Amino acid sequence: MLSRARLLAVVVTIAAGALGVISSTQTWLVVTLADGADHTVDVAGAAAIPVLAPLSLATLALGAALSIVGLVLRWVFGVLTVVIAVALGILTATTVLATPVSAYATSVTSTTGITGTDAVAALVSSTQATAWPYVTLIVWVVLLAAGIMTLVTATRWRGSGRRYRTEGGGRAAASRPRDAIDSWDDLSRGSDPTA
Repeated sequence: MLSRARLLAVVVTIAAGALGVISSTQTWLVVTLADGADHTVDVAGAAAIPVLAPLSLATLALGAALSIVGLVLRWVFGVLTVVIAVALGILTATTVLATPVSAYATSVTSTTGITGTDAVAALVSSTQATAWPYVTLIVWVVLLAAGIMTLVTATRWRGSGRRYRTEGGGRAAASRPRDAIDSWDDLSRGSDPTA
């Protein structure tokens, strides 16, 4: 069960980060301009929430590193995962539900050349959210659950194994008998294990 919890936490965190990066490139909002011609402007996720791609990449890295870190870093990464999930969840929900002018001002300005929050707001007749922000909001809720699961089960995960440990493990490493893996490791480093 616990190895399944670890696998699930790692896979969900990596998948959430990847979906966040993909979502940042997709159209989140379609803004209709009140210029008489009903021109529309597509607003990508990264334009609506500028921190979406960087925090999604951080989540991707957290998930990858979560599989090999020790107990203390598991807790730290679990807390970071929860914080990122809550922050991106709030930003995504605000963008979808309230649609602040700041979410589409950059895209409208680059299309029309009109600057200023009030001028951009006066130029926009309507905004329509696509499915991407809703999907991304669900992803952040699932990421939050993965972060909480990491915090709850982190103490019961098995260690990362001998291959990630450093040499010079002290008396415990010196007292255990050498096995075939140790001999192969010596050969890999260029020393003769028979000497």
